[in-house]
Amino acid sequence: MLHFILPVGLLQCNCSIFGDEQTQEAIVIDPGDEIEKITAILDKHRLKVKAIVITHAHIDHVAAAQKLRALTGAPVYMDERDTALLDMLDVQARWLGVETPARTEVDAAANDATVLNLGNAEFHVLRTPGHTPGSLCLWIPDESKLIAGDTLFRDSIGRTDLPGGNSRQILSSIKTRLLDLPEDAIVVPGHGQTTTIGREKERNPFLQDL
Repeated sequence: MLHFILPVGLLQCNCSIFGDEQTQEAIVIDPGDEIEKITAILDKHRLKVKAIVITHAHIDHVAAAQKLRALTGAPVYMDERDTALLDMLDVQARWLGVETPARTEVDAAANDATVLNLGNAEFHVLRTPGHTPGSLCLWIPDESKLIAGDTLFRDSIGRTDLPGGNSRQILSSIKTRLLDLPEDAIVVPGHGQTTTIGREKERNPFLQDL
């Protein structure tokens, strides 16, 4: 399985591109900006996008989603509880002092029953509200990887002071949905360095009382 992590945009959101070398299909997670970087990887490896997944509807994770959807025809998956945030892209753009991107259409509601297939690998959606009402992660057992969005970071957790954030809820999400994953599971956060579940259980100061 190919996996490319591209920090894109003003806030350097980690966009993940997974590609299956046999089927030449791809899943793109959090196309936050710089569509040309994303399509360059897809073109280089001759990958056809079969799904676009948004971990939450903050502008830095979703700004290029509509462009990628238009270019590839791939459906966009998002938790519908973040629809209100998606409708506030103009407000979010003003916070950052950037132009308002096109609002993406959402083709399928992502929830705990959602499983996407790429080759022989399964991508399991885990609802992890707290950073936003509709925040989600993707667990890929065959790769032992967790795409964590802005729920869990190396030595930190997602901020909860923006609209829809809830500090108790994010800690509950991490405790009940993430910390039981294998200790050696690789965590790819929405920003910054990768980590592991075991490392965060041991060192993350926000998790020591869980």
